[in-house]
Amino acid sequence: MPRQRRAATPGGPRQEYLDAFTDDDVFAPRATASALATDPNARGAGRAAGTLRTATGGAAATDIGGRTAGDVADDNAPPSGEPTREGGVKGRAFAGIAAAAVTTVLAVVVAGQFTGHDKDTAVRSQPLTGRADDSVPSAATGPSASPQVVPLTYAQKMAQKYPLSATLKGSGKFDTVPGVDKAPGKGKKYTYRVDVEQGLGLDGALFAQAVQKTLNDDRSWAHDGARTFGRIDSGKPDFVITLASPGTTAVWCAKSGLDTTEDNVSCDSASTERVMINAYRWAQGSKTYGDAIHPYRQMLINHEVGHRLGYSHVTCGKNGELAPVMQQQTKFLDHDGITCKPNPWAYPNG
Repeated sequence: MPRQRRAATPGGPRQEYLDAFTDDDVFAPRATASALATDPNARGAGRAAGTLRTATGGAAATDIGGRTAGDVADDNAPPSGEPTREGGVKGRAFAGIAAAAVTTVLAVVVAGQFTGHDKDTAVRSQPLTGRADDSVPSAATGPSASPQVVPLTYAQKMAQKYPLSATLKGSGKFDTVPGVDKAPGKGKKYTYRVDVEQGLGLDGALFAQAVQKTLNDDRSWAHDGARTFGRIDSGKPDFVITLASPGTTAVWCAKSGLDTTEDNVSCDSASTERVMINAYRWAQGSKTYGDAIHPYRQMLINHEVGHRLGYSHVTCGKNGELAPVMQQQTKFLDHDGITCKPNPWAYPNG
């Protein structure tokens, strides 16, 4: 039967406004809890409202015209088994209001989710490229490989100068460089030991290696198989090649009547077992050789061992000739108007 019109009440909606709604009264009381429990459509509306309440954490969805968003959303929902009916002006109006309300609520919900997160939200929102345990460390983030230290070669060590004072006077105590180097060849055999004064800070093993290599070079005193030299570290050697500070060198050279202090040179202390190599000269070289420290060290060894073998000082006889190894090349290369060339070998042509 036709619905009766309500009488307009003072202060209430005008009758013309009420007449626009012939089927549903937006000002009618909302469904009760018991109605929601028995009416399937009402329960659907309740679920929608409950969803909104859960999303916002509030008590209930926004009341639109006295009705919940769930009530509005179900206005155009067809009953089970019935096609959707065309909505009139009223339905479209309320659908628009409901959509706006839901959009507003969802915007508030989303905004609340972002504003309520901590600082790691930005990290979590980034696209995932794989699990952390699947990742492979890159060259930048992985363990850095320690740079490999390549040991210097013998030639490289022999080409370097080392710091040592020209006025250094050491303790006078010596350490024997351990190790044995067999004498090569079948010439006359000489044995020697290598001692290094304590506290010099120089490489004793390098010094011993240089002695063995130099003396057994075919350009040295082992030329043409005449002699061979072997290093020992115990027993009685034929001589002891000794690397010592300038002060200690002077002391041992003085025992054989030699003064090495004027030019800070080396000597063969013939009255003792020691062939003295001045550590300052070994480390720093001489002006006559400049930066050619490797051949200068070879000259030092050959010159002083040459004295031990019985050779005396000589000089070159012509301008531009190689200086004999027994020339005092630490002191000079020029003499009597003749300019000699530096030379570390007894037999430079091999």
